[in-house]
Amino acid sequence: MAALRSCGAFCLHLFFLHFVSSESQSVFRGESFRRKLSVELNPGWPGPPSPGGDLMHVRAVGLNDTLHFLFCSQGAPTLLLVHTNSSSSTVEVDWPQFLMRNVSGSLRVEPESSILQSNAIVFSRLLEYDDVNDTAKATSDLFPPYDLQDFTWAPLNLSGASALLCGAAATFDNGSLCLKLTVFDSEGRDQMLPRLLHSANSSQLEVWLDGLVPRASRSRFLLELQAVGGAYPLSRVEVHRSIDDEFTPTIFKVLQWLPALNRTSHGSVFLQWKPVSYRRSPPSVEEGSPTRSSLPRPQRGEEALSALITAFYAEPETFGINVSFGISGEPFYGRSRFLSWTVLLGVGTPPMDSFSPMVLIMMAVGLGTPMMLLVLGGVCICVRKRASASNYEPIN
Repeated sequence: MAALRSCGAFCLHLFFLHFVSSESQSVFRGESFRRKLSVELNPGWPGPPSPGGDLMHVRAVGLNDTLHFLFCSQGAPTLLLVHTNSSSSTVEVDWPQFLMRNVSGSLRVEPESSILQSNAIVFSRLLEYDDVNDTAKATSDLFPPYDLQDFTWAPLNLSGASALLCGAAATFDNGSLCLKLTVFDSEGRDQMLPRLLHSANSSQLEVWLDGLVPRASRSRFLLELQAVGGAYPLSRVEVHRSIDDEFTPTIFKVLQWLPALNRTSHGSVFLQWKPVSYRRSPPSVEEGSPTRSSLPRPQRGEEALSALITAFYAEPETFGINVSFGISGEPFYGRSRFLSWTVLLGVGTPPMDSFSPMVLIMMAVGLGTPMMLLVLGGVCICVRKRASASNYEPIN
């Protein structure tokens, strides 16, 4: 009977653990919270024809706030996130001034008093170097950079709350650089590696370089990003380590580009990624390649030409980092002529992976089975001792 009670308690413990884990993930990650999304291309533009580059606006309305995601291909590709405390805030564009690319205030979020914070990510340059000694260090042998503000960008290809942007430079040889933006209305996880966890407060950008003929047989690439903000610019990178690689095998780190100090009560804007890129499409674990990131540095007067940044910010604060693809000993770009990398841009607490209920159950079974065997063994020994003691006759 004692053994049966121990076994029943153990099974009940497993069921309770699974229930609590599932419920806690649902509650604390906000799975029930959803935003209402609306998508507009070139808001307020009286065209056709096209204004010479697209501006996509995704409005994500919550219970008492709104996230405005603005994705622009005029100049260097830029994603701007504006968080307001109003569920009725709007975007207004003065197109004649906006197209001049030198007038601040031609893009506004109204009412201006509702703005809690804003930050933008600019994809400014693609750099290539000849890694002759296979050190994966771009200290020398850099080729002239590809300035993305000089690219010719195709019209945005919209699909729901997603947009695909592809372009090339006059000096590109057959290749293209593409960015795919996806804005989310609820929590979930991307089905493609690196399978980043997202929330209703975030968007995802996939970047890939496809088919470019390298300028050397041992070419490697770096991507320069600029974070542009007002009161709270992204100025530091945090590294979070974990023993769990369930969703992105062999990758045990997450990097987050954050403001120096979070002084807002609504959470700060963040850029999050895992330090891995992929050499094939679709991505696979076998074709994963580590990435490395430089420390953020101020870039006063070095901002890339972006119509969106010029139109929205009067006196922006800018920090830049370089993300390098591949490490020493990894195949060079020319082997597959493909690279992809994925990031999240959002507001609030960055999504963080935790052990899934299945992993918790496996851990409970792994730890609980030896304990159950010890308990059962102890019960059996006690029963045998009591049985042996009862076989002795009392001494007169």
